[in-house]
Amino acid sequence: MVLRILSIIIFILLTGLFPVRAQSVAGSGAIRGKIVDADTQAPLAGVNVSVLHTILGASSDIDGSFLISEVPAGSYILSFDYLGYAPAGKTDVIVRSRRITVVDMDMRPTVIDAEAVTVTAGYFSEGSSQPLSLTRFSQEEIRRAPGSAGDVSRILMSLPSVAKVNDQSNSLIVRGGSPVENAFYVDNIEIPNINHFPTQGSSGGPIGLINVDFIKEVDFSAGGFPARYGNRLSSVMELSFREGNRSEFDGQLDLNFAGFGGTAEGPLGGGKGSWLFSARRSYLDLLIKAIDTGTSIAPRYGDYQGKLVYDLHPRHQLTLLGIFGDDHSHSDREAAQENDMTVYGTQDYGANTAGLNWRMLWTGKGFSNTSLSYTGLNFREDYFENGSDIRVVRNRSSEQAWKLRNLNHFRLGPHALEFGFEAQHRRAGFDNRYAAFSDALGDNIAPQQLTRDINARQVGGFASLTLQLLPRFTATAGLRGDYFSAQPEARLSPRLALSYQLSQRTTLSGSAGRYHQPLPVVLLVQQAENHDLPLLQATHYVLGISHLLSADTRLSVEAYRKDYRHFPLDPAQPALFLIDEIFYRYGFFFHHGPLNDEGQAASRGIEIMLQKKLADKVYGLVSASYFRSEYRGGDGRWRERVFDNRYIFSAEGGY
Repeated sequence: MVLRILSIIIFILLTGLFPVRAQSVAGSGAIRGKIVDADTQAPLAGVNVSVLHTILGASSDIDGSFLISEVPAGSYILSFDYLGYAPAGKTDVIVRSRRITVVDMDMRPTVIDAEAVTVTAGYFSEGSSQPLSLTRFSQEEIRRAPGSAGDVSRILMSLPSVAKVNDQSNSLIVRGGSPVENAFYVDNIEIPNINHFPTQGSSGGPIGLINVDFIKEVDFSAGGFPARYGNRLSSVMELSFREGNRSEFDGQLDLNFAGFGGTAEGPLGGGKGSWLFSARRSYLDLLIKAIDTGTSIAPRYGDYQGKLVYDLHPRHQLTLLGIFGDDHSHSDREAAQENDMTVYGTQDYGANTAGLNWRMLWTGKGFSNTSLSYTGLNFREDYFENGSDIRVVRNRSSEQAWKLRNLNHFRLGPHALEFGFEAQHRRAGFDNRYAAFSDALGDNIAPQQLTRDINARQVGGFASLTLQLLPRFTATAGLRGDYFSAQPEARLSPRLALSYQLSQRTTLSGSAGRYHQPLPVVLLVQQAENHDLPLLQATHYVLGISHLLSADTRLSVEAYRKDYRHFPLDPAQPALFLIDEIFYRYGFFFHHGPLNDEGQAASRGIEIMLQKKLADKVYGLVSASYFRSEYRGGDGRWRERVFDNRYIFSAEGGY
């Protein structure tokens, strides 16, 4: 038995250390890309593109496109220079033999003289509408991050604003909040969860769903995010998928510790578009069956992801996106006893998101993104208590949503205007059973049954104005309004962000804003009285300063406070903070009687982060934070929340 288990471990380690790819590792490749104005998305012609520490380079054409051929395989840094725009740089440009590496760049116009911005521009290119609490990662930074295993969520756990649940979970605890409070977007389309084996009513899960090879870049906001984002209280992760190869067909086979699969891409319509597709499957269940280890715990999961892009016109582009996950896990009582599991049973999940996005350019003035998407989630779970064999939960539920989202961004001289709307129709059905149990305080709760359907509509609108009041002072004021028919109360959410450049290297920033979010549907539908509850509310206050030690190294310090109001409490369990139940119980929300909105919470902390990009031979990220996260129950007492970790320290890097 021991030898069989060791065989599995060795196989997994070897495939993780030596991933198999259908490609050569010698020779030369090419770098191709497109350069556009960050505010208008209009192509920029005549941009000088240089491969640092080489004699290679190119200049963008009238379409903003450039091509650098005969680049030896390796890792490079690109620099982009254009009169009237802040210089920009891109690290971690990986060139493979006989492959085309695509590097696109958004450049920002500057009202400061070129000499003043030479130091501050370059490798840190976050936008001016959110001057703090925003971190950007490239695909290569995610891929090579130690311990991330190619999982986009796990690299975020190196940030000072993020605490992790444990090594088996991707749930993001952002500034003392809950995984219920996080949002995810891929190319303007909202994704409810980016993990396999998703936790219902939350954004957590143990294994990443997103194929890292698809990612162009990731923007993660830990607070103070602008008005275009709504319905979440803590954080927003925005992922940009790359396009497929518009010049030639490429294929790749992968085998690593997570599973096996393949990726294919190629041109569409004679170069007017491209397609990109991948399929992956885990193999742990296959190994266990083949080797016969004697355990029945064999999770099986797989996914399909694809992106199709087509240019209808130089100013009109359509993008079709699809992400599908299929997850299954089965364990019996014997396995539960061997592994000291509290519960065991069956988990079958299906998650799919498909959407169409239309991008329109307004002839050098701005751009619009309009997307229509569908999301479906299916849950089939049976959990039994280890020891008694009593079925504690039977979950048969599904959730669907049709979503329409419009975002418009216009430049007004040195200023910028952003506005848009969101609308969605949500449906959910539940046929669940809950056994009698003892809560976290030892009180006995009677068995419950939930059989209910819900149809609801949700609409929202937003606008924000970014003003360049002085050459070194920028202000962004925004307002968002939301209405949810299942909790019928309109809410306004004002936002404000300020940024002042103290020197060429140092910037002082601050933000404040109010945020609202509906109650998780699995809690909302349990009692008719819950529909009278107001939306969950959080107010953010953030103050920070960032200093460039060099063009590739940035030190930032931020202090924050979040005040929560209108959180649900169960009068039968007034001392418990219900929104954290999925972590202090078995990993899901139980059934409750009518709830009230008397719950309050607060989190506050200070964060320090030192980030170095790979501009030479060394890269790394070192972070530390101290925070407190507390809640006030129905009895009026303040207590620590589940993840009141207080101290976080993280360091990673490479040479």
